[in-house]
Amino acid sequence: MKQGIYTLAFGLALASLAQMASAQDAIKCTSCEEWNQPAKPFNIYGNAYYVGTAGLSAILVTGPQGHVLLDGALPQSAPLIQKNIEALGFKMKDVKLILNSHAHFDHAGGIAALQKASGATVAHSPHGAQVLRDGTPGADDPQYDPKETFYVPKVAQVKEVADGETLAVGPLRFTVHYTPGHTPGGTTWTWQSCEAGRCLDMVYADSLTAISTDGFYYTGGANYPDRSASFRKTIDTVAGLKCDIVIAAHPSATDAFKKAAARTAQSNPFIDPEGCRKLAAHAGKNFDARLQREREEKAKVPGG
Repeated sequence: MKQGIYTLAFGLALASLAQMASAQDAIKCTSCEEWNQPAKPFNIYGNAYYVGTAGLSAILVTGPQGHVLLDGALPQSAPLIQKNIEALGFKMKDVKLILNSHAHFDHAGGIAALQKASGATVAHSPHGAQVLRDGTPGADDPQYDPKETFYVPKVAQVKEVADGETLAVGPLRFTVHYTPGHTPGGTTWTWQSCEAGRCLDMVYADSLTAISTDGFYYTGGANYPDRSASFRKTIDTVAGLKCDIVIAAHPSATDAFKKAAARTAQSNPFIDPEGCRKLAAHAGKNFDARLQREREEKAKVPGG
């Protein structure tokens, strides 16, 4: 009995320390409080579950030899994600692999704490891996601002993966697709989840939004190259993926909560073979508008 009490107390102490660490690393931003509102976890399809917050996705894919977690949201989101994983009946220590869409504070901020809680391997593209190790993006990031640099808790050990490489945890297989644009090291991940003998192609899509600091142009500037073709290729890559179900790094981009609320035993709105193409088409239109604004701004500057 004493041993059981001691084990419980030790576990509570570790949880308290994790929450304290997340509180110390908490990032403040215009949307952070809204993004970090708790959300009840739910099943997407088969062994794939949403365990993120109200505004930031995190996906748990479970397997008999360990689980895979995609994204870690904000530093202050880590306790919420762990709580959601455990509310579903799974153990944090059984998470063996953590994957990241891109290394910004709102998608990678909680990874360090979640890695410490699980002992999982963290994997990313070489560029994304370096940002996680450094704890901050470099000047090549479209959102880089030397006057307002943001930091995330560093992850010392990150496995670098090549474009098209597949990572395995038991029978689970995850393939990385480089999708630079929103960040230079952005990645999209694909796998299969099965339910009642029906296996579907799942896509966790990186952000496809062309957001930047003032003065940055995707069409190129004085000190950096034109990245418009690269971003176009990323949008085309997402459009061309095998895709029965797509979940975006921000749940609103693919209406995740609306679909979860409408799901019934007979109908699963997450299943949409056109989902990736719809997401890419929307991103393409927004990117067209962005490039047009850039051209208009440059035309106003002598020699621009």
